[in-house]
Amino acid sequence: MAQISPFRALRYDPSRVSLSQVATQPYDKITPQMREGYYASSPNNLVRIILGKPESADNEKENVYTRAAGFFGDWRKQGVFLQDTQPSIYAYVERFTAPGGKTEHLRRGFIALGRLEDYSAGIVHRHEQTLAKPKADRLDLLRHTKAHFGQIFMLYSDPGGEIEGLLATDSDPDLEMRDEYGVLHQVWKVSSPQLIDLVRGKMHDKKLIIADGHHRYETALAYRNERRAEDSQASRSRPEDASYEFVMMTLVNMDSPGLLILPTHRVVHSLTSFSSDALRQGARLHFSVEEVDPSLDATRATAILREGGATGTALLGITANRAFLFDRPRGDQAGIFGDLSLRQQSLDVVQLHKCLLEGALGLSEESIRNQENISYIRDTDEAMARVRDGRADVAFLMNPARMQQIRDIAFGNEVLPQKSTDFYPKLLSGLTVYALE
Repeated sequence: MAQISPFRALRYDPSRVSLSQVATQPYDKITPQMREGYYASSPNNLVRIILGKPESADNEKENVYTRAAGFFGDWRKQGVFLQDTQPSIYAYVERFTAPGGKTEHLRRGFIALGRLEDYSAGIVHRHEQTLAKPKADRLDLLRHTKAHFGQIFMLYSDPGGEIEGLLATDSDPDLEMRDEYGVLHQVWKVSSPQLIDLVRGKMHDKKLIIADGHHRYETALAYRNERRAEDSQASRSRPEDASYEFVMMTLVNMDSPGLLILPTHRVVHSLTSFSSDALRQGARLHFSVEEVDPSLDATRATAILREGGATGTALLGITANRAFLFDRPRGDQAGIFGDLSLRQQSLDVVQLHKCLLEGALGLSEESIRNQENISYIRDTDEAMARVRDGRADVAFLMNPARMQQIRDIAFGNEVLPQKSTDFYPKLLSGLTVYALE
């Protein structure tokens, strides 16, 4: 089953740089504005490697990937990165409040290497589809740098919290920083062979679900297959524990109360024609539709969704001057879900995509996938504001997916629509680095 291993991580030398000036959010969460800020914060900021700036004169010999490899090599030679002397795993704690919330949460995990497994092996499970372009980009970066800089966010089940308990400590962390969202990140190096073996043993019977990092996981698989083929062509023996057989992961207990999933709302814009009445009429084919106070704010919207979601699907549609609650799906929806399983059909996000986006609004599955008329917004206030100030036609607000739903979909070898889950907070890149060479 899941094979977890310690490794000698490369870490930023705290005597050379401040971690808060060099670690970043995951590459796919870095906006152009954030990249500029990262560039300005330090000449050793990791963004220069994981999401460098293109230049007009870029060519096959000089580009973002060759520059990334150059930075990585130089920083290793200069001692900006130092390699730990002992094989270790790394306990990782995040302390945070949810966006708009006041209660502090604590999420525990640990960083280790995990053996790369094909999905067909039934050990690592996905819950989202991936796109070719991001994987091609990450593969070029991996080929040039031969290193993993960010964490694959992996989930395992441990209802009793045994593994979290084994790694809990009152000692001061080896690494600590607060990110731009106010999240406190703390890391402890765990080098005891006895404790590592105990954790590995507890993990051995686990199945894993990718929470975040589907593109990077599949990139690592593709790179592993390339290296296997190269070794075979060169008639080189392939060690079972070759470095490319593993990828760096942060493993988190899916049964932990600190695991927070946020909704990702859909905002529809630039339609050639849009009418609130037509939306209401089209939605009535699939839901009970109730008009609610159009002046509601984000707090009230969240409360309505939570109350409606307690008994099943609940969605809110916000237009410039109206608001609708769509709930109690009708039973006569034959044909609209195609060959989707019953467990997928029951998901709010699937009901939204199939019944409202495709059904009531007539958007094609391909146009949704290509984000032609749709934006994905986490913040409820922002989603509503885009409609009310005329930047969008309608915002669809929803409750977050539940962990049990994600678990059932993933272990059932099915996938959710894109942007169905938002695990908060993200895992920082640059806390540890796994160099393959």
